[in-house]
Amino acid sequence: MTHLQRLVVLDMDSTFIQEEVIDLLAAHAGVGEEVSAITERSMRGELDFQQSLVARTALLAGLPVSIFKQVRSEINLSPGAARMVKVLHALGDKVAVVSGGFENIIAPILEEVGVDHFKANLLEIKSGVLTGRISGAVIDRAAKARFLQELAAQLRLPLSQTVAVGDGANDLGMMEVAGISIAFNAKPIVAEAATVAITDGDLTGVLRIMGISEGQIEAVDL
Repeated sequence: MTHLQRLVVLDMDSTFIQEEVIDLLAAHAGVGEEVSAITERSMRGELDFQQSLVARTALLAGLPVSIFKQVRSEINLSPGAARMVKVLHALGDKVAVVSGGFENIIAPILEEVGVDHFKANLLEIKSGVLTGRISGAVIDRAAKARFLQELAAQLRLPLSQTVAVGDGANDLGMMEVAGISIAFNAKPIVAEAATVAITDGDLTGVLRIMGISEGQIEAVDL
């Protein structure tokens, strides 16, 4: 039986990795509490994602670029992430990450794991320090949905052959357009909107939801 190629698009923070990158940066900048307060306002719907991100990023102004390497060392992949990528690749499928986080930090991690495509916000840097601004358009809910649609078109895949995995309201757009939507350790609003939910924090669950057998999962060496 011919395997139909599929595209799996995942959120980054608290999905592909266990941490929230902006919280790690905020801790180094000594503004952890302020950033958390803005995040809370966003969660309550008082600020949209873009307003919230701009406000939180502004608090990071003055951090040296050396912080990227430090924060990278504090990041852990979610259980099953590396195996999921390897199994999907073994089957000829593609894996992508789209994030409201920061490409400056996550790019080397994703390249090392072998993620095929990724997109995230870019922190602006001048004279070796963060300006507190973002370069280019903010990756928000609509941008995530657009990323999945454009990538599927580029790969000549129907949307029915796509899978979206996420945990927050920012992921709902791409989850609405994907063939299968998976809520991962998600907020209730996301779990309710998804086709199916994973609650044990293990990304190999994505493979099982896609109908990949235990034998195929176990056959891949890490």
